[in-house]
Amino acid sequence: MKIMKFGGTSVGTPERMRSVVPLINTGEKVIVVLSAMSGTTNALIEISASLNAGNTTDASSKIEALRSKYHDVVNGLYGSDSIKKTGIQIVDSHLDYISGFINGAFTRTQEKAIIAQGELLSTSLFQLLLEEKNIRSVLIPALNFMRIDKYGEPDLYYITENLKRELENYTDTNIFVTQGFICRNAFGEIDNLKRGGSDYTASLIGAALDASEIQIWTDINGFHNNDPRFVEKTVPVRELSFDEAAELAYFGAKILHPSTVNPAREKNIPVRLKNTMDPDDPGTMISRKYTLKDYKAVAAKDGIIIIRIKSDRMLMAYGFLRKIFEIFEVYRTPIDMITTSEVSVALTIDNPEHLTQIVKELQDLGTVEVEENMSIVCIVGDFRPERTGSAPEIFEALNTLPIKMIAYGGSPYNLSLLIDTKDKVKALRLLNKHLFPEINDN
Repeated sequence: MKIMKFGGTSVGTPERMRSVVPLINTGEKVIVVLSAMSGTTNALIEISASLNAGNTTDASSKIEALRSKYHDVVNGLYGSDSIKKTGIQIVDSHLDYISGFINGAFTRTQEKAIIAQGELLSTSLFQLLLEEKNIRSVLIPALNFMRIDKYGEPDLYYITENLKRELENYTDTNIFVTQGFICRNAFGEIDNLKRGGSDYTASLIGAALDASEIQIWTDINGFHNNDPRFVEKTVPVRELSFDEAAELAYFGAKILHPSTVNPAREKNIPVRLKNTMDPDDPGTMISRKYTLKDYKAVAAKDGIIIIRIKSDRMLMAYGFLRKIFEIFEVYRTPIDMITTSEVSVALTIDNPEHLTQIVKELQDLGTVEVEENMSIVCIVGDFRPERTGSAPEIFEALNTLPIKMIAYGGSPYNLSLLIDTKDKVKALRLLNKHLFPEINDN
């Protein structure tokens, strides 16, 4: 069985939604994971914000604007008047559900239930499209089997048992449609896997079923060697190892959700990144295979905060780092990069939610400095420690920019640098020129 996930742009218009049908209707057994149509999640977040602020007039206006948009989608998606009528009823039922919150108390739980309507809508409309085309398929609700625990982590045992129970009811069906992103939490409430979580859903489903392949369909031909939003000359990277892909995804490559790699890696399930608008392109294959190359790709992650802790108590002492890490553990705040000297530690985080409390506790250990508006630039390539001269081009490229931190040696496939965000685009372009001269010469 294959898992095929289609992102918001891949189902963002009636034309694009129709173009997905031949990709999944090949006679193979597949589970199709859909995101909300592009723009829908943002619209639902805005509606929730208006409700949270008590601005019911604005919320009502936004709901009706979204209803109008989806009515247009329905009229453009289906051919039959009777199917169009059913589509309008589907849309209205979901939008009426959201409208029901206008005059009631609004909570965080209800916000997540509202945001979930995007995926519930896209899958219901897509399933109806398959029915109009007389393609045998079944819509299986993700809320019946996707669950996270009290820490927000997926409960893979629960997912596996309940997903298999769902599929056992349809042994003669090849196409299953389900929602990405949404789930239930440990209390049974509607929740989600956070933004970009549809990729994660696909990977978790693949791991639960020992799928033959997980396909992530987007609007670009796989991982590129640099960020095409900022760099003119980029090319697809055709093969990446799980480790290399994880580094790129975590450090800013937008094509793949950072959590996607782990479930697939643990079950050794290849992940293929494909372009819905160019389905014949091979995309990028992610597997256990390593193809050694000096430099493969560059990615950048914004919103980074650097925290420096200086203390003479570190000198010749043990247990000091443990005390630092315990503070971040208490506030469940991951650390991205870390460097140390005899009397100081510098580390980075990307979640400012508990920054004030963390800094206050760190000040009991020493002098603390904080800098915001930083970016991590990640270079993936062959950085094995036994090699010599493996990274001179990186520092030649960036010799005009201030580098705040360097992380090297923790992974044989990654070198990371911390720079000011204002220098990020220049850094990406300089690295593209120096690390991939064969591309720039063409």
